[in-house]
Amino acid sequence: MAHTLSARKRVRQSLKKSARNKSLKTHIKTQMKKLRLLVSQKGEAALIKTEFKTLTRLVDKAAGSGVIHRNKASRLKSRLSSAIAKKS
Repeated sequence: MAHTLSARKRVRQSLKKSARNKSLKTHIKTQMKKLRLLVSQKGEAALIKTEFKTLTRLVDKAAGSGVIHRNKASRLKSRLSSAIAKKS
């Protein structure tokens, strides 16, 4: 356990940040699965488009705050858009 006040504060902050980051990563993964399922089942094009738009916004926000790397965000968006293009 941390001894100084500043070290205790850092522990509290890191726990908060890691919980927030984990939550955001889980949310992104869930949305990706949802979108891939829509694409594989050949869902409505309008629904797929809106889901893709919200997912890209979410991924960009995560990359901007440093939760995921910007190259990973770009790779995810690229792979999803190519999967959507193939199926449609």
